[in-house]
Amino acid sequence: MGTEQKVEILVMIESAKDRGISVTRACALLSIGRRRVDRWRKKWHEEGELDNRKPGPKDPVHRLLPIERDAYADLSHRILAVTALDLELFFLSFSSVYRILRSANLTSMRGIQRPHNGRSFPPARSWITGPNRRWCWDISYLLTYERGVYLYLYLLLDEYPRKAINWLVSWHERAEEARPLLESGLIAENIFDLPEDQRPEIVNDRGRQMKAKSITRMFEDHQMPQLFARPRTPNDNPFVESLLGTVKTAPAYPGRFTGQQEAADYFDRYFPWYSTEHYHSRIDYVTPEQCHRGLRETIVVQRKARLNNQRQLRKEVNRSNKKALIAYPMTLNVNLNQLISRSVMNP
Repeated sequence: MGTEQKVEILVMIESAKDRGISVTRACALLSIGRRRVDRWRKKWHEEGELDNRKPGPKDPVHRLLPIERDAYADLSHRILAVTALDLELFFLSFSSVYRILRSANLTSMRGIQRPHNGRSFPPARSWITGPNRRWCWDISYLLTYERGVYLYLYLLLDEYPRKAINWLVSWHERAEEARPLLESGLIAENIFDLPEDQRPEIVNDRGRQMKAKSITRMFEDHQMPQLFARPRTPNDNPFVESLLGTVKTAPAYPGRFTGQQEAADYFDRYFPWYSTEHYHSRIDYVTPEQCHRGLRETIVVQRKARLNNQRQLRKEVNRSNKKALIAYPMTLNVNLNQLISRSVMNP
C-alpha cells in the first residue's frame, strides 16, 4: 500500500473519530486491522512519514562481519560459497556471497553459453536413490581443423552422482568402438558382482550404434534393461546431453583438435577433474566422486553446521561494542589462486 493511501485512511479515521465513531468501528468499516492503523498513527506522530521500508531490522545481529565482506572472487556465487566453506576460508550463505558480488559488479555471465529459456522439462523417470542404478551414454562430434572431418567423443555417465564412468575419443562412430567403452565401465564399477535385479538400466538415444545387435545383446546377457529416448528429443536423455554441453563450454575447451591423441589427452585431464573437483549444482554442490561414494549427505550436514556456527559467532561479535570488535583476533586470508583451481579447470 502506498504512502498516499495510508494518509487518506488515517484522515478518514480521524474524521470519523471526530464524529463519534470509534477507531475500532472505523477500521472494521474500512476492512483494515486496528493494529496496523495504530502502527501507522504512531509512526506518523514520531517520524512524520509513512514510507514503506524493507522488512526486518536495519542491523541484524547475524550481519556479516566487516572482514568477511572483503573476500570475493570472479566465480559463480554458489561455487565460491561452497569452495570457501570446504577450504575453511570463510563461511557465508549463497545469498550473502551473491550480494557481495553484486555490489562489486561481479555477477555477469562468465561463460559463452546462452541463458536457458525455461520452457524445456525432462521426462518423468523412476526414482533412484544411489549410484549404479541408471547409466546413460551418448556420442558427440568434436571439431577438427579440417572441414567435414570430425572426431567422436563416447561418454558413459552414472546418472545419480553425475560421475563420468568412462570415455573414449575415436575417428569413427560405430558399435565396435562403443562396446569396449561399456564393458570397461561395467568392470570398473564391479557391476558383474551385483545381483541381476540390482544392475543399472541403460538410457541412450536411437542411433545405429545404440541399436546395434552387439550392443543390445550385451545388455540382454547382463540383465541390464536398455531404454531408448524418443527421436529428436534430447530431453529424454538430459544428463549426458547436459554434461556434453558443459564440456564444450568449459573455459579451457580448445574448440578444435589437431588429432585423436590431442583430444584424448585433453579429456583424460578434464573428466578426472570433473568427477573429483567440480562442484555440481544438481547434487548439492559436492563433487560427483563424493556423491558416488555416498558422502553427499555428510558433507551437506557439515556445511550447514559450519554456517550455523559462523552465524552464532557473528551474533556474538556484532552484539559487542566497537572496542571488542576491533580487538577480536580473527583474521581471514583468501588465496584466490587456490579458489580458482578448485572450481575452474586450468588450461
